[in-house]
Order: sequence, then structure tokens, then C-alpha cells
Amino acid sequence: MENSERTLIEQFEGQDSELRALWQQHQDFEKMIVKLEGKPFLSPVVEQEIKELKKKKLAGKTKLQALLDKYRQQEA
Repeated sequence: MENSERTLIEQFEGQDSELRALWQQHQDFEKMIVKLEGKPFLSPVVEQEIKELKKKKLAGKTKLQALLDKYRQQEA
């Protein structure tokens, strides 16, 4: 996430619960992925779980980007 995007999130998360929830979810998925990938051995089950988390994170990021685009247009 770029600094300009983080700035927008910080600016609008107080008034947009969906934005706040998506950002929190994005951070939670990132923490889970890092934790799982940090294991010395990844079983096939854990590898699949990582893939699923990455898909969910990407889907959330797409929604987050759409909201940020809306706020960028408002500022322009």
C-alpha cells in the first residue's frame, strides 16, 4: 500500500465504516500470511490456507481501491 493511499485511509476511515473494516481486514490477512509463511515447514494444508488468505486479501484490496478512487475524485 502506497503512502498516498494510507494517507487517504487515515483521512477517511473515521467517517467510512466500510473503508475502516476493509483496511482492518487487509492488515489482519497480512499478519496471518506473514505468520504462516514464517513457519519452518509448510504442510500442504498450510500452503492452501496461505493461498486462500492471499485471494481474500486481494479481493478486499480491490474493494478498498475502489473506495479510495471515489475519495480521490472527491478531492480533485
